Amino acid sequence: MSTPAYLEVSRVERTFGSGPTAVHALRGVSLTAGTGEVVAVRGRSGSGKTSLLNIIGGLDRPDAGTVRVDGVEVTALSDDDVLALRRTTVAYVFQSFGLVPILNAHENVEIPLRLRGVDPAEREARVTEALDHVGLAKHAKQRPGQLSGGQQQRVALARALAARPGLLLADEPTGQLDSETGREIMELIVRLAKEGQMTTVVTTHDPVLLSLADRVLEIADGAIGEPAESATAGGAH
Repeated sequence: MSTPAYLEVSRVERTFGSGPTAVHALRGVSLTAGTGEVVAVRGRSGSGKTSLLNIIGGLDRPDAGTVRVDGVEVTALSDDDVLALRRTTVAYVFQSFGLVPILNAHENVEIPLRLRGVDPAEREARVTEALDHVGLAKHAKQRPGQLSGGQQQRVALARALAARPGLLLADEPTGQLDSETGREIMELIVRLAKEGQMTTVVTTHDPVLLSLADRVLEIADGAIGEPAESATAGGAH
């Protein structure tokens, strides 16, 4: 018997607006991802990448279809239960980093753990561990404005890791970084996904970054498929 996928998206539809001006962001999208698998989704701006991640993570609701994360049907949860899921199981990394400017790196990483009411001693240990994982232990007391773009994205990744999620959603996480730094961040995401058995869905259009994923899916006009060249993905681990 095959092991169920950690993430299962089935026939998801999402339309914004109505009538002739309606935008069909997602048209029957289905995908699966196993535990520890890194799936890259590529597509042009407006193709539906961000809408897909928002629905997977419960930030938005589909008009039709289902999303299951670790057997839990996200699309059937109440708003409170979705919020709890985002605090315990699903983590995000965004292109814009999303750090609080007045807080240092340690304090930014600590935010989700404070929201969950994690014991102070455990909180300290997990923040320290997460910053060490991304190579920023020596920068814990620096604020975002004192860090490079690559370092800021590492802090954002550490913040996601501190919650020990089963699912990481990364929306163009290297979009504001130069190509070398972007590759370093993507390699870090892949390594941490494998070490922590963390299912990861990342959107990117960079061919080099796509080559690091286990699998590449193409989204266009709200529909998803698997490009022929994706067979070579994952060869750069």
